[in-house]
Amino acid sequence: MEKFIKLTDTAIPLDAENVDTDQIIPARFLKATDKEGFGENLFRDWRFNKNGEPNEDFVLNQDRYSGSILIAGNNFGCGSSREHAAWALKAYGFKAVVSSYFADIFKGNALNNGVLPVQVSPNFLHKLFTAVEKDPNEKVTIDLEEQKIKLESSGQNESFEIDPYKKTCLLNGYDDIDFLTNKLDAIEDFEQKRSENLNRLEETLQN
Repeated sequence: MEKFIKLTDTAIPLDAENVDTDQIIPARFLKATDKEGFGENLFRDWRFNKNGEPNEDFVLNQDRYSGSILIAGNNFGCGSSREHAAWALKAYGFKAVVSSYFADIFKGNALNNGVLPVQVSPNFLHKLFTAVEKDPNEKVTIDLEEQKIKLESSGQNESFEIDPYKKTCLLNGYDDIDFLTNKLDAIEDFEQKRSENLNRLEETLQN
């Protein structure tokens, strides 16, 4: 995975609550098992009308907004446990999603796929929406090492929580297998010392 250390970018405001995984990626697109191409169908039923034409009222279709940070309403990622929702967000180009609450399973899927879920207070989420909607060029900085999110124009910031293990993985660009592989030398050293200690214990008992 790509390392996530510090990100400064413009953001796209999706001011809707209870966005479930079926809205993020509709069920009819789940047949594919390859992660490629899912971005094309992100928020498919909101981005396009029934005739297949882009819905000009939907925020992702509005030229004034762009960026790799999605600001979403409360309870983002609820519904089914489909990992495809995280695949679609990643494939579209989002590196982080900000909300005042995330469904637990979605949060885990996002972290496993290199998308950082940043949970902030309702008050700070309101500040983010207000600033970005007022000025689409507003820059937002997410500092994973410091665990802080900041509005660049005003300097307003807030801390956020993240599982220490997942933080280590994102900072280093590791998935779970990469993390274990990186610890291989330490694991082998532990096993060798353990074997030596057992052998010494057996010799002591025999004597």
